[in-house]
Amino acid sequence: MGEAPKLTETEQIAVMQRYIDRVAGRVPVIFGVSKPGIDNLVGLSKRAMDAGAAGVMIAGNSGIKTDPQALGFFDTVMQKLDDGTPICLQDYPPTTTVYFSTDVILRLIETYPAIKMFKHEDCPGHRKLTSVRKAGDKQGARRVSILTGNGGLYVPQEMRRGADGIMTGFAFTAALVDVYTRFAAGELEAAENLFDLYLPVIRHEQQFGFGLALRKETLRRLGALKCPAARAPGPAMDADDMAELDSLFARLRVKLEDAGEPVPTGI
Repeated sequence: MGEAPKLTETEQIAVMQRYIDRVAGRVPVIFGVSKPGIDNLVGLSKRAMDAGAAGVMIAGNSGIKTDPQALGFFDTVMQKLDDGTPICLQDYPPTTTVYFSTDVILRLIETYPAIKMFKHEDCPGHRKLTSVRKAGDKQGARRVSILTGNGGLYVPQEMRRGADGIMTGFAFTAALVDVYTRFAAGELEAAENLFDLYLPVIRHEQQFGFGLALRKETLRRLGALKCPAARAPGPAMDADDMAELDSLFARLRVKLEDAGEPVPTGI
């Protein structure tokens, strides 16, 4: 939801445990543990694994500006983490302000077998995704799963470039699952067609900062949240914002019906 930094440590643990308990082993749970302090990051990672998480996601720490700094940061993290903790390496420069070169990503993957996944969120970053994916063919690099992010804005392009799955924030999660399922089945055009129906809503929800309020209000309408309020300081919707969302959902409903696709309850 983009509000993890606003949670206290006690709340973070409670949320993590809640999800792990409710999922009950049906699918693996990966818990984001990035924090300004390495000891805090390591401590949260251990709590997550003890609680039943399948792995942890770690991004670069703010302040990293060079390749040697990035490599040094992860070297320190890996020395402190328990051996065998599966890691998803998150590359998200628009938020973290940390840029990982392709060379750094590949070196980290080769140096640390615990890195099992790479979350691609550079923007623009399609060529980086392609370089990481093709490194196995050209350089014999170890293959890891690549997950897409960026709010789902570029899912079809990223899937066609070799991404393995989708790990991102978008209120209509089931729609992204359907898009992925069609890609996995080789139904590329059907996947893109469904994605195109939701694209205006995806784009609208990706407004920087304010998108959080839109997503939480959408999740309220879908029945996932009782209260859509963002934690202070955070955005709030007014009457005009609500009218815009109503209009987008009305158009989405018509397009889904015309295409013979299921219409989510609540819109």
